[in-house]
Parts: sequence; C-alpha cells; structure tokens
Amino acid sequence: MTAQDKATSDRVAHLAAIVLKHSAASKIEKELAASALAQHHTTKHTGAAIGKIAAHVLSDAHACAEAKELAGSVLAQVRKLNGASPQR
Repeated sequence: MTAQDKATSDRVAHLAAIVLKHSAASKIEKELAASALAQHHTTKHTGAAIGKIAAHVLSDAHACAEAKELAGSVLAQVRKLNGASPQR
C-alpha cells in the first residue's frame, strides 16, 4: 500500500459488522457497511455508485452517526467519482 491508499480500520469494520447484523438497519446502511467490510484488509476501493450514496448520507441531516461514520470511511476510499481519478 502507498501513502495514498486508504483502508477500513478495525473499528469501522466492527461497526459495519454490527450494522449488518442489526435487523432495523436500513438498506443504505447495510450497503455502506458491506462496502466498508469489503475494503477491510484488502486493496479494494469504493465504486462511484456507492460513493454517491455515501456522499448523500453525509449531507443528510437525519442520518444517524453510525451511517455517517460508515459513509465517511467508504467515501474516503473512492477510486473514481464523477469521472475523476485520484492524484498519484
């Protein structure tokens, strides 16, 4: 991994696992959690579609803190959003 690479932390991965097990979690929360877990200890990056969802959650005043934390982690790992590649 280079200094530019990001990875889901153990803490966020634990939160994601809890969200996935929680029956009351929304579909969006579960999508964010699954994306975060898929990037835990891997070189995978967030795709543009889930990145847009994460950006929407972060701007939603009604989103819970857990959803925003997952969204922030996922958004930090976007490989390509709106056609722009990360600077290397």
